[in-house]
Amino acid sequence: MKKSKIQFVGSDGGKLSGLLEQPNGESLGYALFAHCFTCGKDIASASRVARALVSRGYAVLRFDFTGLGSSDGDFANTNFSSNVEDLVRAAAYLRDNWQAPGLLIGHSLGGTAILKAAAVIPEALGVVTIGSPADASHVSKQFSCDIDIIEQKGEAEVSLAGRQFTIKKQFLDDIQSQAMEHLPNLNKALLVMHSPVDSTVSINEAEKIYRAAKHPKSFISLDDADHLLTRKPDAEYVAETIAAWAGRFIAPVDLISDRDTKLPSGEVMVEERNSTFTQNVSTDSHFWLADEPLSVGGSNLGPDPYEHLLAALGTCTSMTLRMYANHKKWPLKQVKVQMRHYRQHGEDCQHCDDQNSKVDVIDREITLSGELEKDQRERLLEIADRCPVHKTLHGKIVVNSTLT
Repeated sequence: MKKSKIQFVGSDGGKLSGLLEQPNGESLGYALFAHCFTCGKDIASASRVARALVSRGYAVLRFDFTGLGSSDGDFANTNFSSNVEDLVRAAAYLRDNWQAPGLLIGHSLGGTAILKAAAVIPEALGVVTIGSPADASHVSKQFSCDIDIIEQKGEAEVSLAGRQFTIKKQFLDDIQSQAMEHLPNLNKALLVMHSPVDSTVSINEAEKIYRAAKHPKSFISLDDADHLLTRKPDAEYVAETIAAWAGRFIAPVDLISDRDTKLPSGEVMVEERNSTFTQNVSTDSHFWLADEPLSVGGSNLGPDPYEHLLAALGTCTSMTLRMYANHKKWPLKQVKVQMRHYRQHGEDCQHCDDQNSKVDVIDREITLSGELEKDQRERLLEIADRCPVHKTLHGKIVVNSTLT
């Protein structure tokens, strides 16, 4: 992972401090991350999600809003609108120096701001909100006991997340002036992520966002995660889900070369992404990457060719066992298939004609969970050898290659 400390001019003319993290190899695309209200770019949830996305091939910029963290300015003079402007300026920095963000991600109020900023970041194809309110005025609940004082005196010292902040009346006026009219006109793919037990921002807010937006849109429940994603596995899950979802909307535009016709069902297209090992792999409805590890000169942005081969056999094995067990109404709870590939000398193989050659070996370990009888388990082991990919690998294969 490569890290670059950056600075750019914020909404009030001061310097904003950010951190751009990039994968060691070529990036799938650039993402802009907006943290939660009064938080900073280095809060655990932001850093964990960002770094997990980087490990999956995305470059991520996160920064401190005006008056927070290492950025210049006075937080008391900021508001929701200035945060939106900071995000627009961050996107401009990426556009001018690297690549415009194709993915916008916002946590809590940062997600609300990202939804607003998306309208003026045309290169962004996907927007993700994590535990975000539908409208900015929702944040006033965090200091509801102080609103009367703010209205009367023009400002008040409030305690937020254990720290003291000055909230001015202009902040209240700004968030109360915000509306949701921009959501139906987002014109970008939307992923809404929210925990049903979020005690800071109700999941009802996620419903408002989802209902207001138009397709393509998706919702992912974060189950028992808390609002700040304080548990590392929750942040990892968020990043993994975003990366998988973004590949559907972001990567095909950035990485796949234009084609006049869509691939027929059952066909696979493989195209070079760069002049080393990274490959774009696509079908009629899916897209992913193949690559080689960093140790052999690849960028490690996807499984290598033999991992694809093992995946084909493993998925086919699991599907075949599931179909057979369901047909027999056997109590099979879960199938796990773990495989490894290696080559052994031909002298160790009775079926090798050339004693100087090597034979490819695949070890397949199958774990079956459930209250299965011994004879049922033995039968399922037999069925594993009958999966279509297994038969293909053991049969005579002819590969016809032509130049087009």
